[in-house]
Amino acid sequence: MSVLAIDQGTSGTKAIVVDDAGVFRAVVEVPVRPVYLEGGGVEQDPAGLLASVLEAGRRACAAAGLPIDAVALANQGETVLAWNPRTGQPLSQAIVWQDNRSAGICADLSAHAALIARRTGLVLDPYFSAPKMTWLRRNVTREGVVTTTDAWLVHHLTGEFVSDVTTASRSLVLDLDTTRWDPELLGIFGLEGERLPRLVACDEIVGSTTAFGPEVPVVGLIVDQQAALLAEACLEPGMAKCTYGTGAFLLASTGVDAVRSTTGLTTSVAWSMRGATEYCIDGQVLTAGSAIRWLQDLGIIDDPAALDALAAPDSGGVMFTPALAGLAAPWWRSDARAAFVGMSLSTGAPHLIRAVIEGIAAQVAALVAVIAQDTGAPIARLRVDGGLTNSRALMQAQADLLQAPVDVYPSAHATALGA
Repeated sequence: MSVLAIDQGTSGTKAIVVDDAGVFRAVVEVPVRPVYLEGGGVEQDPAGLLASVLEAGRRACAAAGLPIDAVALANQGETVLAWNPRTGQPLSQAIVWQDNRSAGICADLSAHAALIARRTGLVLDPYFSAPKMTWLRRNVTREGVVTTTDAWLVHHLTGEFVSDVTTASRSLVLDLDTTRWDPELLGIFGLEGERLPRLVACDEIVGSTTAFGPEVPVVGLIVDQQAALLAEACLEPGMAKCTYGTGAFLLASTGVDAVRSTTGLTTSVAWSMRGATEYCIDGQVLTAGSAIRWLQDLGIIDDPAALDALAAPDSGGVMFTPALAGLAAPWWRSDARAAFVGMSLSTGAPHLIRAVIEGIAAQVAALVAVIAQDTGAPIARLRVDGGLTNSRALMQAQADLLQAPVDVYPSAHATALGA
């Protein structure tokens, strides 16, 4: 059985074809770019996201030179948009998970924060889907439906209106224990009466598509970080991985126990398969790869591939807090801003590059420390994946700060493989 697995991410869409022997027959990546707006806005063109899925998938199928038997899709998670369910046309831009313009909505709902945390396992923060959905309804349109991008993409592929439970568990309106939409939480966010997607398991066939050739089933819907957790075989409670992409995301499996964090982390559905639901606990660094791209946009580096060569051997006392889109777990300060400290007249661009590398590693190390408190077991080895794992400087800084081995996943395609 050959599968076309698609990973629709913030910085690009990757499509791979895997044959029945587990061999990669084709890998295609199509870049996409968010637009960063004043006031904390981060948006993407929905048409561009869909076009990237179709282009990457079709090119991968053509390159593979063999028929595919199924399509799987991993998605960004908390990115939302409004759209017309009859025509499929977008009614808004896609509001990316990094967007924090709904911070005021979260502040207004702070009296409900404890209830929301108990019910959903999440923290009331603009990072998650529901505040952005409310923001869209108040500021952009009351028409159509408002959903995460996976529901919109799957609708274009199959005509169905569905979302998987892992993605829904990142919304702030899913009851984590029943894995059903919660009417009380929907009311808190002013989303009562909204038409929401039917929830499906990760291994459920949700429809079929002819978007990539002859008609094949679409199966294997999952949010991106959980897909990587599955691909890296973090199946037992306490096993953890960190994906270094646009952000850095640390997840540890908790098995069938939906542990509620006491340290400021969040809990979500890891996957729902074969009739069973398992969970994970996670922490987030909102800007990792996007911090490197920021250095590139400023002209400090020409190419992310040259990161290690351009970094100084040490930071010269300079420290960097990678809060370019605020701070997530365990601090949850969407109003926080990035900062370099410790600079002097002798500070040069190589020191700033090194400080950014070390700042990303330091935030991940902080997450590893608190996740061990919630799971009750230290992380003895950290499995890692994502584009930034190509930086030996970052991986060494991570191992040094953790004082533990860092195992780089042998494939650059963990998320797509997990789907």
